[in-house]
Amino acid sequence: MILAIEKNIIMSNKSQSPIVRAPEFNIDQWIDKNGIKTKPIKLSDFKGRFKVLLCFQSWCPGCHSKGLPHLKKMVEALDGSEKITFLAVQTVFEGYHTNTYQKIIDIQKHYNLKIPFGHDAAKNGQLKSQFMTNYKTGGTPWFIFIDRHDNIVFSEFHLKPDVAIEFLKSL
Repeated sequence: MILAIEKNIIMSNKSQSPIVRAPEFNIDQWIDKNGIKTKPIKLSDFKGRFKVLLCFQSWCPGCHSKGLPHLKKMVEALDGSEKITFLAVQTVFEGYHTNTYQKIIDIQKHYNLKIPFGHDAAKNGQLKSQFMTNYKTGGTPWFIFIDRHDNIVFSEFHLKPDVAIEFLKSL
């Protein structure tokens, strides 16, 4: 089931949309919820849980006006939920001198987001980071919802956080 958030409702697109399995994250640089460097986090670390991911860049105005505040709103509304895991990944495809690993630590602190953050920059002349390529994201901010069976059920620029919160509370 692929979800779309439109007109203040979450809709199920049962026609023609194939189920898309979430690929492994394959991100080497992570910090834990306390801002401490940690081993690579894997999708399988959250088996049986619903995953909400935000892809962002530190210099992205939309990430600061929409993406990160929307993520914070969802994290706060669902604080303590055993069914949902929140993650943020800086998917760097430009501005490499600014969108650095250190910036994920700064942003985590600035927004007081006690969730894991990853850093994935494009390598070897690629236009997109590996995560962006694997998850077919179109830039930043970008939200991805992965169900408890590791299927991608939402992947989009636009997110209505209040609608998303109501959906996540219903899980």
